[in-house]
Amino acid sequence: MNTFIRLSDGREMTEQDIDPLCINPSQNFNPDPSLYVKVLPSVKPEPSAAYKQVVRNGAVQDTDGNWVEDYAEIDMFADTTDEDGVTTTKAEHEAAYQAELDAEIARDVRTRRNFELAQSDWVILRAVEQNVQAPQVWLDYRQALRDITNHADFPYVSPKYWPVAP
Repeated sequence: MNTFIRLSDGREMTEQDIDPLCINPSQNFNPDPSLYVKVLPSVKPEPSAAYKQVVRNGAVQDTDGNWVEDYAEIDMFADTTDEDGVTTTKAEHEAAYQAELDAEIARDVRTRRNFELAQSDWVILRAVEQNVQAPQVWLDYRQALRDITNHADFPYVSPKYWPVAP
């Protein structure tokens, strides 16, 4: 959505804010340039650290006098106190958030592991049907899949540590 600066007071406004004031709102939206100037898009920067986020922070004039989008970096979390007076620190919020991320990644790893195990079930079923020992290479592969959750970097296991099917 386009935004504009109202030159009379520097207020940033959307087309919807301005539209009721336009003489011919049914025509292509083009506010009077003596009253409004369009805010140009700018590149949104990346956060500088974990638990930071970049948010739109109005508009500023660049060195050429153009109005451009402005961004600010803020913390994702802060100390809070609930209605019972219990305070949760910023660090506790961050730890809880990271635990949620870790749990989601762990679920994804287990889902992939279970899929890979299911893909190799046919080898074990065939061995059982033929009343023979399954090939050791397949038994080792399946055990390595089961052990993936014991890896030191779990749940952030690098692809190079995943076993490869024989």
